[in-house]
Amino acid sequence: MAVYTEVTDEELNDFIGSYDVGRLLSFKGIAEGVENSNFLVHTDKASYILTLYEKRVNPDDLPYFLNLLQHLAAKGLSCPTPVPSRDGELLGTLAGRPAALVTFLDGMWVKRPKVDHCAELGRAMAELHLDGADYDGFRKNALDVSGWRPLFDQCGERSDTVHPGLGAEIASELDHVEKVWPRDLPGGVIHADLFPDNVFFLGNELSGLIDFYFACNDAFAYDIAICLNAWCFEQDMSFNVTKAKALLKGYAAVRPLSEAEYNALPTLCRGAALRFLLTRLYDWLSVPEGALVTPKDPLEYLKKLRFHQSISSTQAYGLER
Repeated sequence: MAVYTEVTDEELNDFIGSYDVGRLLSFKGIAEGVENSNFLVHTDKASYILTLYEKRVNPDDLPYFLNLLQHLAAKGLSCPTPVPSRDGELLGTLAGRPAALVTFLDGMWVKRPKVDHCAELGRAMAELHLDGADYDGFRKNALDVSGWRPLFDQCGERSDTVHPGLGAEIASELDHVEKVWPRDLPGGVIHADLFPDNVFFLGNELSGLIDFYFACNDAFAYDIAICLNAWCFEQDMSFNVTKAKALLKGYAAVRPLSEAEYNALPTLCRGAALRFLLTRLYDWLSVPEGALVTPKDPLEYLKKLRFHQSISSTQAYGLER
């Protein structure tokens, strides 16, 4: 989440007035994240999140995201639910940007997840995968393995301004991952961005999943690999096997992994680390001037990638079927 587009009081009042959500009391920008402009909106009826979709989001994808949220909420998954306007539309326009209003979820994200949090995440991710099984929308993962090299090409020689030799290291890893990437794993709807700041808790109990704007159709185990990267490394970049075991055990209690999925995890973890290294690198080099957002450090994922490069099998992580 972030704020790239400023909204005037008049524009906001007119927009909120097109919904049956009560009288506007206050709103404020949310300055976390890197993708869209987000605001916390309070009315005399409830609280909501207002999202303005920025240029990096393809407007053609928005119906997929918003209808998916409706579908998952109807299945009982705790996630933001799009609010229809008075004319029944889920998507409107505000300050020249596509915009949507969604329900507000109670809870807080945890900056230092514990083992119990990882287990809760695993269960919720598996429920998401099962609940999305009969969703009839389809969206190709725009940031799957086929999209990483074009993204790297946009960074070009500037990569080495972030870290000496980074460009050559990424190029070598791309060559490897493109050759060994698994293509036939079980798949369906995945979140693709389940970082700790997109998972809310009340105490140790998971209260909701948010920010589905990378959701797509891809391998379920790739979603797990993203979470192993995001949840199971400590601040010193050591891999916490206990957290990883809890995450996988929580997941498997709801949806057991196939042998092929389990064996593919080292490659998938490598690819997930490379994907976030590349997007963070691109953002680091490309944040618009004046945006109220601090880009995330790409070198965090370089360190994670180097760890995964040392792993030859899933068992080497200390993980068991």
